Amino acid sequence: MSHKFRIRQMVRLKQSGFSNAQTSATTIYEVVRLMPADPSGEVSYRIKSGPFERAVRESEIRGA
Repeated sequence: MSHKFRIRQMVRLKQSGFSNAQTSATTIYEVVRLMPADPSGEVSYRIKSGPFERAVRESEIRGA
């Protein structure tokens, strides 16, 4: 599977069922690193907003 997003592209987290999801879904993140696929074949990314950085799967984010 190839990466849908590229480094320096702006993305948002997709809405989920968690109570704090509304806040997270409005935050814009920058893709800072492309990561390899996990055992299921889905690729991951490192995304950053301000001083906070996290790893996410491609299915968890959308374009900003």
